[in-house]
Amino acid sequence: MTGLARPSLTYRVEDGLRLGALLWRFGPGWRMISSAMLGGGVGRREWVLNAQVAAGYSRMDPVEHMDALGPGGPGVGMMTAALVERYAAASDGGAEAVATVGLGVPTWAASPEGVPDPGVPAAAEPGEEPAREAVGAGDAGASVPRPGTINILVAVPVAFSDPALVNAVMTVTEAKTQALIEAGFPCTGTASDAVCVAVREEGPVEAFGGPRSVWGARIARAVHRAVLDGARDWRARRAT
Repeated sequence: MTGLARPSLTYRVEDGLRLGALLWRFGPGWRMISSAMLGGGVGRREWVLNAQVAAGYSRMDPVEHMDALGPGGPGVGMMTAALVERYAAASDGGAEAVATVGLGVPTWAASPEGVPDPGVPAAAEPGEEPAREAVGAGDAGASVPRPGTINILVAVPVAFSDPALVNAVMTVTEAKTQALIEAGFPCTGTASDAVCVAVREEGPVEAFGGPRSVWGARIARAVHRAVLDGARDWRARRAT
């Protein structure tokens, strides 16, 4: 078993909005790699938080903010303007993936300098604020997507070497992009996407995490399914 049992879903009122948060309690015995500001990098972690924040998030203490919303101790805290209760989950051969998908400003990673991301010219989805610019956790001084962000959490019940963990993050990103293009979004993601991959601390160590390795292929298929379902759900809700 991995750590992705059904998460706890809680709500809080912040900035005049009712905002949700998903919490997975893994407990001891897990190692994670993440791009999140709280608990990012590689190390032992015991929980993962995916918290909805206001679309115009501009707090200058995001690490402290996410830490205060968590249960305490070592963990990972991700944030998004998307509705976290609409998360999509998938599994493949023991690899599990969960994605919260917001595509208000779909982005090509290699856009020309100075060319703004086009965004989706529509009102925010139910439960979100209307889109507006904000300075956040991306490039210093840059504006970040408003109701955007694709956060992905993956868990596998085996140990990975450090290189395999890095390779797994690449695999997650490639599978995410494949799913988005298949869903009809011409983009590689959004500028504020985050990822977390959780593996066991003990046991035989997997040396590879690429899409043609045993566990990398399982991760890729699970992530692809979760992001594809999440992207289609996001589009369907925008159309209503």
